[in-house]
Amino acid sequence: MFDLSNVAFIIFIIAVIIAARSIKIVPQQHAWVVERLGRYHATLTPGLSIVVPFVDRVAYKHLLKEVPLDVPSQVCITKDNTQLQVDGILYFQVTDPMKASYGSSNFIVAITQLAQTTLRSIVGRLELDKTFEEREFINHSVVNALDEAASNWGVKVLRYEIKDLTPPKEILHAMQAQITAEREKRALIAASEGKKQEQINLAAGAREAAIQKSEGERQAQINQAQGEAAAILAVAEANAEAIEKIANAIQTQGGMQAVNLKVAQQYVDAFAKLAKTNNTLIVPGNLGDMSSMIASALKIVKGSEPGPQGSSAMR
Repeated sequence: MFDLSNVAFIIFIIAVIIAARSIKIVPQQHAWVVERLGRYHATLTPGLSIVVPFVDRVAYKHLLKEVPLDVPSQVCITKDNTQLQVDGILYFQVTDPMKASYGSSNFIVAITQLAQTTLRSIVGRLELDKTFEEREFINHSVVNALDEAASNWGVKVLRYEIKDLTPPKEILHAMQAQITAEREKRALIAASEGKKQEQINLAAGAREAAIQKSEGERQAQINQAQGEAAAILAVAEANAEAIEKIANAIQTQGGMQAVNLKVAQQYVDAFAKLAKTNNTLIVPGNLGDMSSMIASALKIVKGSEPGPQGSSAMR
C-alpha cells in the first residue's frame, strides 16, 4: 500500500512547481516576451501574469527605460584627408519588445555598428574645421540614420552625443599655431583700429576747436563792428544835434553876427599858431583877406559893445 502522506507531499510539490511556473510577476518598466511551443505568444506587461507551465516560456526580457550605450572610439577620415579620433554615446529605448526580440539577433550590437558606420560617413563629408563647428549637425544626422533603421528592431534612438574629437598631434600643433596667429592678427587689428580712432578723435577735436575759435573771432568782430557802428551813430547824432542847435541859433537875432565873429576869431587864432621854422614865417598868400576878415570881426565887436549907459554901468 502507498503511503498517502507521501503521495500528498509529492502532489504538493508538483502543485508548487506548477504554480511557480505559471505565475509571472513582471517589474515596472520591463516587458517579457512569452513563447508557446517555440512560437511568439504574448508580451507580458508589468504586474502579475499567468502562463501555461511547460508550454509557455519567457524567451526574452526587455528593459523599457532609456538606455545609454557607449559607442567605441574609432578613427574617421575627414574630407580633407585628416584622421580624427571620434567617440560618442548613444541613448535608445525599446518601444516594441516583439520586434526587439525577433527583428535582430542582437539589436545592441547592430545599433553600435550602425552608429559607427554612419558617423564615419558623415565625418567623411566634412572638412576638419567643420567637424568641430558642426557637432550638432553630426549628432542629428546619426540619430536620423539610426532611427530609420532601428524602427525594424523595435528600438527608438533618442539622442547621440559626440564625447570627444581628437585630431593627430601634428594637427593639434598646427591648429594651436593657427589660433595663436589669428589672435595676434586680431590684436594688431585692434591696435590699428585704436590708433585710427585716436587720430580721428584728435582731428575731430582740432576741427571743433578751430570752428569754435573762428566762431569766437567772428562774434568778436561782429561785436566790435556793432560797437563802432553804435559809436559812429552816436557821434553822428551828436553832430546832427549840434548842427541843428547852431542852425536854430543862427536863425535868431544876432545869430549871423555871432557866427562871423566866431569865424574871425578862429582865423586869427590859426594865423597866430603858424609855425616858424629856420627863421621862416609861414603866412597866408592873401593878407588882404585876412585884414578884411579882421576888420569885419572888429566891426562886429564894436557893434556888439553896449551903449554909454551900459559902459558907465560897467565902470
